[in-house]
Amino acid sequence: MSQMDNKIDKLDEIVQLSILYDFYGELLTDHKKQIFEDYVLNDLSLSEIAALKGISRQGVYDVFKRCSQELRDYEDKLGLVKKFKSVKEKLNRIKEIASESQQIKDTVINHEIVTLADDILKEL
Repeated sequence: MSQMDNKIDKLDEIVQLSILYDFYGELLTDHKKQIFEDYVLNDLSLSEIAALKGISRQGVYDVFKRCSQELRDYEDKLGLVKKFKSVKEKLNRIKEIASESQQIKDTVINHEIVTLADDILKEL
């Protein structure tokens, strides 16, 4: 794996963790939230956070890893991010269909709009 691929993978992980944090961050303790936010959202180094918190760099890393795992566990159990993405995809499809149905009057298209809307309501 090239260095560029490694950087992209790290960036993808940070984006994924940020999304999980948006959904589940409030379930973390204040201490964990602050360390996670400083590292992921505020882009502070482990050493900078350690100096601010008065703990070791390894301690900061351990808290970050535990937070990351907790956020993933919440998603595994609750699936809110997965549901959100599904709803978003269906809403985008509804927009596409609505645009198409304005151009052609088609009862099949209108039925698909109603079906997608019903699917979304069931997921919520």
